[in-house]
Amino acid sequence: MYDLNLMIIFAQVVNEQSFSAAARKLGVSRSSVSKAVAKLEHALGASLLNRSTRHLSLTEVGTAFFDYCTRINYEADQAHKMIESLNAQPRGVLKVAASVAFGTLHIAPAVGDFMRRYPELTIDMTITDRVVDLAEEGYDVVICVTRDLPLALVARKLAPIRRKICATPTYFDEFGVPTFPQDLVHHNCLDYIHSGDRGLWRLRGPEGDVSVPVSGRLRINDDEALSQVVLGGFGLALLPTYIIGKDIQAKRLKSVLSEYIPVEQHVYAMYLPKRNLPLKIRVLIDFLIERFGAEPYWDKE
Repeated sequence: MYDLNLMIIFAQVVNEQSFSAAARKLGVSRSSVSKAVAKLEHALGASLLNRSTRHLSLTEVGTAFFDYCTRINYEADQAHKMIESLNAQPRGVLKVAASVAFGTLHIAPAVGDFMRRYPELTIDMTITDRVVDLAEEGYDVVICVTRDLPLALVARKLAPIRRKICATPTYFDEFGVPTFPQDLVHHNCLDYIHSGDRGLWRLRGPEGDVSVPVSGRLRINDDEALSQVVLGGFGLALLPTYIIGKDIQAKRLKSVLSEYIPVEQHVYAMYLPKRNLPLKIRVLIDFLIERFGAEPYWDKE
């Protein structure tokens, strides 16, 4: 396998008909150009140029070889122009994976506005809660809510994820409003299976961290499904505001013990570390940060 750089230098020498002119064009010394051509001839085991004090000409082998070098030089130039074009305007296919609840409720509604802003981009999106291997599966970005950040990926915060204790107004009319965390032991606390310890809500309040034992008649593995049960007035739950924010804003749900909240999580955009981050990935992350912000729309009163 010959060094393609040597072939490009050789083609430049032939095009300029001079070692010195080729060196100026390439921004290197004349001696480095001469050594490169000599190294190529040695690797090929053939002379490519007839040299004289005033003139360069191609040998028979050099003439045939020059045609291939010209094509390589052209393709390298086209590749460079293609990269410049991609860096000037995001285009191509952006392969994205997003977690089911957040992806459905907030990423999918944002996709249309994003693609209108960048008309030369196409999105290939997968909605899934499984662990995605970016390198193996060819994804550009994974968007998910997590506390455990993979060491092999770069993670950018898109928005804070907060949870609130909430129920319907009719539930509180019937069973009363808890004023202290300890009051929760008297309520039907519906639990999210993946929240941590079974039957224990870990909260942070004015006095610091507090662990509250709770019990209820339902445990479920999906926050969206849990929110539907709560909306039915059956009990109260500790739910993420990105799911129930609109219900609180519309007063279908009422939050209580607002000074007691779990440790804040975040939704992240994660991607493989790259020396030069592709423009299509950068504009997607910037767009989502701009759309959600430090105080996301689902948390506004």
